[in-house]
Amino acid sequence: METSLPAKFAWRLLIGLLYVFLLAPIIIVFVVSFDTRQYLAFPPESLSFGSYVKVFQNADFISAFWRSLLIGAIVGLGAVTVGTLISLALTRYRFRGEGAVNFLVIAPFIVPNIVLGVGLVLVLAGFGLLDTYPGIVLAHLGITIPYTVRTVSMSLMSVDRRVEEAALVHGASPFNVFWRITLPLIRPGIIAGGVIAFLISFDETTISLFIVSVRSSTLPTEIYRYLEYSTDPQIAALSVVLILISVAVVIVLERLIGLRKAV
Repeated sequence: METSLPAKFAWRLLIGLLYVFLLAPIIIVFVVSFDTRQYLAFPPESLSFGSYVKVFQNADFISAFWRSLLIGAIVGLGAVTVGTLISLALTRYRFRGEGAVNFLVIAPFIVPNIVLGVGLVLVLAGFGLLDTYPGIVLAHLGITIPYTVRTVSMSLMSVDRRVEEAALVHGASPFNVFWRITLPLIRPGIIAGGVIAFLISFDETTISLFIVSVRSSTLPTEIYRYLEYSTDPQIAALSVVLILISVAVVIVLERLIGLRKAV
């Protein structure tokens, strides 16, 4: 039965209102970022690009940005490597303790970040890794590996095992089968997992506040400290820049590999 015109209009209106509700905070931040006043307020009094200029002139933000970028890249590569190995073990083999590994993989999803932060402080402090780059990398790996395991596992489950078995029957070694057949087939899932791990690491605040201090501060923690003493449109401008960077990364990768096929 064909939907009536009023019903179609009501449905589209509902969808439109839902989009407006979800995007309203971003739209407001975007508008406020052009305000000329020295405090956050909406609507803006007058508009200028002054806040964006100040962001790119803020040495603390710039240095923290590069630190977060480096940490995010290391975490993304590490999470993909470890996550792929775990995914292969969980999807291709049966072993004692498999249930425990599955639980550890999903644990970060169900445990609040503040609880994870306290636990990581106690563990890392014993090894002298608080306020160090290795410490923050390890902490971020703990919360990003589950995402790479999920994306890579979904890609592995979609691979036709008969292709791998045929290669083995014809004399290929297990390593060659993985390198030449399995890896190319699951590449979208690996890249998607790496991107997700990078973005989570780059944006992580709660756990980072427990781990880092001034010496190894990341961009989110630097923003948090800035907000303790000042609330001006510079923060809104920085937020807009970070949103645009994240959207650009996702769009480029979607065009190149099709992330929606991997997750």
